[in-house]
Amino acid sequence: MTDMKKLRIGILGSFTLNGIDEMFKEICLDKNIDCETYTCGYNQYNQDILNKDSSYYKFKPELTFLVLDVRHILGDLFFDSYKITSFERSEFIEKKVDDVFKLLKTIVTNSDSKIVLSNFQYPTYSPYGINDGKKELGLKEIIENINIKIRDRIKKEKSIFIFDFNGFVTKYGEVNVFNFQQYFSGDIKISIRYTKEFVNELMQFVVAHLGITKKCIVLDLDNTLWGGIIGEDGFESIKLGDEPIGRSFVEFQKRLLALSNRGIILAINSRNNFEDAIRVIREHPNMILKENDFSCVKINWKNKALNLREISKELNIGLDSIVFFDDDPINRELVKKEMPEVSVIDLPSDSSEFANKLTRMIEFEIWNMTSEDIQKKKMYGEQKQRIEYEEKIDDYDEFLRNMDIQIEIKEADDFTIPRISQLTLKTNQFNVTTRRYQEKEIFSFSQDKNSVIQCAKVKDKFGDNGITGVYIVKKEEKEWIIDTFLLSCRIIGRGVEDALLSEIIKRAKKEGVKKVKGVFIPTKKNKPAEKFFEEFGFKKENEYWVFDTEQTIKSADHIKIIKNE
Repeated sequence: MTDMKKLRIGILGSFTLNGIDEMFKEICLDKNIDCETYTCGYNQYNQDILNKDSSYYKFKPELTFLVLDVRHILGDLFFDSYKITSFERSEFIEKKVDDVFKLLKTIVTNSDSKIVLSNFQYPTYSPYGINDGKKELGLKEIIENINIKIRDRIKKEKSIFIFDFNGFVTKYGEVNVFNFQQYFSGDIKISIRYTKEFVNELMQFVVAHLGITKKCIVLDLDNTLWGGIIGEDGFESIKLGDEPIGRSFVEFQKRLLALSNRGIILAINSRNNFEDAIRVIREHPNMILKENDFSCVKINWKNKALNLREISKELNIGLDSIVFFDDDPINRELVKKEMPEVSVIDLPSDSSEFANKLTRMIEFEIWNMTSEDIQKKKMYGEQKQRIEYEEKIDDYDEFLRNMDIQIEIKEADDFTIPRISQLTLKTNQFNVTTRRYQEKEIFSFSQDKNSVIQCAKVKDKFGDNGITGVYIVKKEEKEWIIDTFLLSCRIIGRGVEDALLSEIIKRAKKEGVKKVKGVFIPTKKNKPAEKFFEEFGFKKENEYWVFDTEQTIKSADHIKIIKNE
């Protein structure tokens, strides 16, 4: 068993793509990704895209980066745009947008690749000099219009995304990224010195594509969320908000809150007196993050690694889903040694760099932000209530009966497909096959009359968990084969898995199918699903687990099923 991901990347561009393919392989390998690349010949991107028998299409990339240079797109207009009328410049903009969009749509038509197009850099140079902003459609406004119009065109395109190349150049500086000596010697538009930084920026799309996004940030408190040590300096003397050092911690907290609001879980792991530390969170006027922003709080004198294991268990997430922030290098080394799965961030000694360190991380990127992501903080708050309620009741069956669990079974459509794909990419623990599917593949399944693809929206007395279950079934004449069956870790163990499998079997029986078959493909992480088929009543036949639809079908009487038919 191995968790090494495989990925095929196509790299197309209008200039010399120096060393980008090798840098991709190197960085991917560091992230346990086996990456194969295809790079087009010098300025051969048009030929590769327009010829459906090209080597590019034969390579079958899963992810394509199309990097076009603004000088190449504008041609002579880069230097003499003032020689044509503003009307002609406007026509030029529309033509260039059409040309680029047609190329993108050709890739969509001829491949299953997701496409990432770089936008165009606004140069510091303009033939108009300081009058550029005064002219109707000056050079920078031409580029701005092209960028805006392309961005608007692709908003509804599920397979096409924009990489902010202009932002990349702004971050590192045009005088650094663009080296005239390398440009004149080999049409190199991205300095060799900045190739690694460029590929690191593109890696955010790799993270999103493979679903290797981190789910949780675990934070120390003293000298991490505020300056100073609460147990020594006291409530009034910690640095938080009123001076340069204090303002740096406020900025860090604001960026953490922004991540929390888009679905990243926050937790605390602090060696401290609980009452001292929690008072800061509850009462300090400059504290941005409040108690309810944290889905798990461990403020005690335990070993930090032990606390991390308890956080992982309580949140029901893998250690490899956690990012750990702690100013203390000894604690960081302890966690690195005892749990290498955790991403440990080496914080700089200067707290003014904390926010920048967080902002530059690519580990939190996803293709589509669903309603479940945005509501995640609320959902984990409700999960706390469920756990507390469960601890009050000795009889687990009574607990389940009192939960008022409802499952709404929904078809794959434009609203649910992004979440279905996201779950196949990210769910590891209760996932019988761990097959990963992009949105385009899910859409294809949904159009196939020989496939059943549905998802489950689960709610109970404490709140709505959102879409947290998915199954994909391949229909054959006398048997159905379960291709995918998964549940989010938040709802495992409450009978939802049995209720969904029962629905599959009942539907198969109603359609005259004699056997429902499934296979368990083991990974390092999906142990919780290992006995699922067997405990439901499936019998092993060669590599399959098989259920005869004439058998008694296990039921989950405490769950109400709602079907959208």
